[in-house]
Amino acid sequence: MKNILIAITSSISAYKIYELIRMYKKSGFNVKVILSPNALNFVSPLTLEALSQNKVYFEQFASRDDIEHITLATWADVFVIAPISANTISKIAQGICDNLLTSVFCAYFGYKKPVLLAPAMNEGMWNNPIIQQNLDTLKNLDCTIIYPETGFLACGKDGVGRLAKIETIYHKTLRLLYQNKENNSKKIVVTIGATKEKIDNVRYITNLSSGKMGIAIANWAYYSGYDVTAITTVEIDMPYKTIKVDSALEMLEKLREIQNDNKEERGFDYLIMAAAVADFRSENINETKISKEHIKDEFILKLIKNPDIVSTVAKEKKEYQKIIGFCLADDDIINCAKKKLKNKNLDYIVANEIKTALNTDKNKVTIIDKSDNIIDIDLDTKENIAKKILEVVCD
Repeated sequence: MKNILIAITSSISAYKIYELIRMYKKSGFNVKVILSPNALNFVSPLTLEALSQNKVYFEQFASRDDIEHITLATWADVFVIAPISANTISKIAQGICDNLLTSVFCAYFGYKKPVLLAPAMNEGMWNNPIIQQNLDTLKNLDCTIIYPETGFLACGKDGVGRLAKIETIYHKTLRLLYQNKENNSKKIVVTIGATKEKIDNVRYITNLSSGKMGIAIANWAYYSGYDVTAITTVEIDMPYKTIKVDSALEMLEKLREIQNDNKEERGFDYLIMAAAVADFRSENINETKISKEHIKDEFILKLIKNPDIVSTVAKEKKEYQKIIGFCLADDDIINCAKKKLKNKNLDYIVANEIKTALNTDKNKVTIIDKSDNIIDIDLDTKENIAKKILEVVCD
């Protein structure tokens, strides 16, 4: 179980950290909280103790039996300071240790473990060149900084300085905890969700896929340190790159753009085709809504086949690229998956049943490779299934 040490400094946005701690605890992490002296004006130690289920620390010399700035520094796997004020940024950048928080940081930093800083302050303070210089110092020392957003500030004006979204801080924390830095140069593309094939400007053909399995795979690829791109039909708010599409043709177009090497960068290393792509689309798309008043007893819709995205991409794959497909079926799943694996020139295929896969938070799958090796993964959360899929297909 990972240990998260989170420090809160004096900012009006300090109350938002209650929700961040709840998210950490829900994910099974151990959490301990440090407060700067002035943070006590914004948040309650009693509430933080209830949420973290641990003592809250804020006095430099509170214990005669424990050297807290050392024991906390050695205990933590990651140190998150959110929100971090202009004052604390400047102190830790210069090695000042005048309270428990800054002393813990000084000791912790010596162990070369990950640090995550999420600043929040007034726009004028944020634009101060001294603060920016101190942030650059910390960034150059390998601190991860989540820059503030632009929005309505406590002073009553719009500007830059709002604390980043709590979800962003949460996801960045998990990446720092789980990433293998060797993966940073490897690219994973994940396709996600059910495609939507237009009939007119308000109607479309789709299927029941929620996209949850694909999102779980993309998230865990990000946490594991990969350079992730999601080509998705569903909205995703994550720190990795997302490309929103609707139809199968749009998905194929974006995928082929990413697949091919160019002067700036090479194509993907892994493609995981988790999207539920419609097999057919309407031959003709009406530019305006089709009115039922103009239709008598029946409406005949002529469908044509969509291109097989994974087969099309697999024909052009480079030697270094691996392509992983998905197979969804009612019965005879393994034989169906083996056939697709061979016919589509895939490196792996993930087989799952309709009754366990669609619109659920859990799944069970079978992974098959080109040598007919079979790995069964029993019913589990889609997050845990995603981790296991990545462990198998990514080397």
